[in-house]
Parts: sequence; C-alpha cells; structure tokens
Amino acid sequence: MAVLPIRIMGDPVLHAPASRVEVVTDEIRSLVDDMFETMDAAPGVGLAAPQVGVPLRIFTYAYEDDEGAPWRGVIINPELWMRPLEPGAPDPDEESEGCLSFPGERFPLRRSDAVLVTGTDVDGADMRLEVDGWRARILQHEFDHLDGILYIDRVGDGDWKTAQKIARKRGWGRPGNSWMPGVDDLDA
Repeated sequence: MAVLPIRIMGDPVLHAPASRVEVVTDEIRSLVDDMFETMDAAPGVGLAAPQVGVPLRIFTYAYEDDEGAPWRGVIINPELWMRPLEPGAPDPDEESEGCLSFPGERFPLRRSDAVLVTGTDVDGADMRLEVDGWRARILQHEFDHLDGILYIDRVGDGDWKTAQKIARKRGWGRPGNSWMPGVDDLDA
C-alpha cells in the first residue's frame, strides 16, 4: 500500500465525471488499498478516486461516531438517492464541511439529512447503505466528486467568492497542483 498525492482544485480530473469500473481487478483492489492509506494519512473521512488522479467511480469512507463505533468501506459504481433538502440557509456550526482537494478550509453547505447508496464492493458483491446525519453528508460529498463537483461549487455566493480568492492566493485552480498527506504542511 502507498500514500498517493491528492489533487487540488483546478486539476481537470476533479472537474469531469468519472467513468464506471467495468471489472473489479487486482489493480482496482490495489487502488482501493492505496486510497484507504491516503485517506487515513490525510486524515480524511472520505476519498474519491478522482482526488488521487484516477477518473473512476470509486470512493472510500471512514467515520467513527460519538460512541466510537467505526464505519468504514468502499463503494464502486455508486448510485445515490437522497431525501429532499430542508429549506433555509446552512448552519455554519453544524453544516460546514471541508475537502482534501480544497485543503485547510471549511464552508457551510446544506446537504440532505438522509441518503441511500447502492453499488458494489471490491469483491463485486452488491452493497446498500441507508444512512443519515454526518454519514449521509460524507456519502454525498464523495459522490459529488465522481460527477466532477467540488463542495465549493455548491456553497453560497459569498462563500464561493471567498473560496475563489483563497484559490487564487494559493495558486490553485490550474492543472498539476497536489499535496502529499504526511509530507506537506498545508498550514505553512
């Protein structure tokens, strides 16, 4: 297993729909192992294959709830259904999220409070996840990556403008930018 560089906003692979995985091969299983290693090193609660430069419909997720119960897995070729969004502005304290491809920042974003995701695992077995709360947010965020959408593409106008200013200041928004978990100090 290896930690892979994470692509930053502006890299074309992050802004285009990913392709279906036709066959789960040993190469795909190895990619998934590397994605878990990278997600854990970042640290993150999810990682989509496009974030490591691979335009395939795969994402990993990991979350530990308040009671310490682990929730971890991978979904290949996911399909997502969600409960309609509640109207209103997002709560900045309860509904802010960040992204490994826009590192170091958090913005409020309204997400559905419950989702159903289907797909397959690395053994080709059918999967079905019905989750709510923070887990639903994680799955929606990662699913967006597979459609070429970063969470900053969905934030309100004022936050979107702030995100664009941050990206310009850091030299993001163009191909080739990445960072290496466990190596790069993003706070510098």
